[in-house]
Amino acid sequence: MDDFTPKQMQHMVAKIRRHFNTAYITAVILFGFLVSFNEDVAMAMVVTSSGPQTLQKAHGDAVTLGCTYSPGPLDMGDLDIEWSVISPDTTQKDQLVISYTGGRKYVHSNPALMTGLDFAAGNPANGDASLSISAVSAANSGIYQCKVKKAPGADMRKISLVVMERPSAPRCWVEGGEAVGGPQSLHCRSAHGTPPLAYQWKREIGGPIPSAATQESLTGELKISNHSESFVGIYTCQVSNVVGKEHCKINLRALKPPSKAGIVGGTVVGVLLLVIILLIVVWLVVYRRQPRYDKEVSNEIREDVPPPESRPTSRVSSHHRGVAYSPVGGASQLPSSSSTSFSATKYEYDSRFGYAV
Repeated sequence: MDDFTPKQMQHMVAKIRRHFNTAYITAVILFGFLVSFNEDVAMAMVVTSSGPQTLQKAHGDAVTLGCTYSPGPLDMGDLDIEWSVISPDTTQKDQLVISYTGGRKYVHSNPALMTGLDFAAGNPANGDASLSISAVSAANSGIYQCKVKKAPGADMRKISLVVMERPSAPRCWVEGGEAVGGPQSLHCRSAHGTPPLAYQWKREIGGPIPSAATQESLTGELKISNHSESFVGIYTCQVSNVVGKEHCKINLRALKPPSKAGIVGGTVVGVLLLVIILLIVVWLVVYRRQPRYDKEVSNEIREDVPPPESRPTSRVSSHHRGVAYSPVGGASQLPSSSSTSFSATKYEYDSRFGYAV
C-alpha cells in the first residue's frame, strides 16, 4: 500500500465504483426480466378446480367432474374445451366424449352409452367446463381428462371415476340350534355389492357382545363357542363398502336342553304308540280280509260241483216219432204205415233210473 500514491488510490476507488454500478444495474435488469416472465406465466390459462382426483360413486348416483378455468389477459384465441376418456392401453386412441368450440357444443360418444352426460354449466364459455352425469353406471368408469385451450394459453386436468355397486340387503341366520352349552354361529351374507365388503355385528339390547364371541369382518360370521344366556339379545349385522351400507337383524335365544329322563320317557311312549298302531293296522287288515276269503272259498266250492244230469223222459208207454216203448224183455212194435218203415230198437234196464234206457 505504501507504493500507491494518493492519486492512484483515488483512481482505483473510482474504478471499483464503476464496476459495482455496472453489476448492480445488470442485476436489476435480470430481476425485472424474471419478474416479467413470471407474471406472463401466471397470467396464462389455468384450470382452477382443486377437488379430489379420484371419485368413487355408487351405481345410479349423479356426479360432477370439476373443471373450472381462468384464461390470461394475453389469451385472445378461440375457446376450445374437450372432455376425453383416457384409454388404459397406450396403443389405443383416447375417446372424445364432448367438446365445445366456436360457441357450439358437440357430443362425440355413443348417445346411448353416455345418457345424461352434459356440461354442468349452461354456457361453458363463462369459466366452468365441468362435466355432469345424471346417473352413472359401470360403463362410465374411467379416467377423464378436461383440456381447455385459448391461444396461446392451455391447461388440463385428469379425474378418475370409479362406479361401484352398493351392498344388497344381507340375510341373517343362526346355526347351532340355540341350545345352552353348545356352539353357536351367527351368519350374515350380502348377495351383491362391489368388494371389498365389510361385515360387523352389534347387539342392540343387552350391551356389547361378550368378548368370548369372535367375529370375522370378511365372512360375516359371529362365533360363540359356549352358548349361554349372556349372549341372548337382538343382533344387527351391517355390511358396507365405500359407496353404501345395508343391515339385517336376528333374535338370538338361549334354549335349555331337555332332561335325560324326559328323553327316555318320550322314547318309551313313542315306541309303545308305534306298537299299538301296528297292532291296530294288522287287526284291521285281517278283519277286513276274512269275509272276502270265505266268499272266495264258497265260490270255489260251487264252481267245482258238476251240473246234474238231465233225467231222460220215461220210456214206459211213450211214443217218439211213432216209436212205442215196452218194459225190459218186451219187443217194440212199430205202427203200421204205408209210407214210412222203422226198425225195432232194443233197450235195457238201468238201475240208476229204475227204467229201461
